[in-house]
Amino acid sequence: MEKHDQELIDQLMDRNPELKRHVDEHREFEKLLEEFNRRPYLTAAETVEKKRLQKLKLAGRDRIEQILAEYRQKENVQ
Repeated sequence: MEKHDQELIDQLMDRNPELKRHVDEHREFEKLLEEFNRRPYLTAAETVEKKRLQKLKLAGRDRIEQILAEYRQKENVQ
């Protein structure tokens, strides 16, 4: 994440509960994925869960980017 994006997220998190939820979920998914990445071997179920978490993390990241884009567009209009 770019520094400018992170600064904007920090500013907006208090005002936008949806953004805060997605950022918090993104961080939690990151922690869980780090745990999977530390393991030398994953069972089939763990591999499926890792893939599921990666997809959720990506979807959350996409929504975060969308919220930021909407905010930037609104700011440029004003």
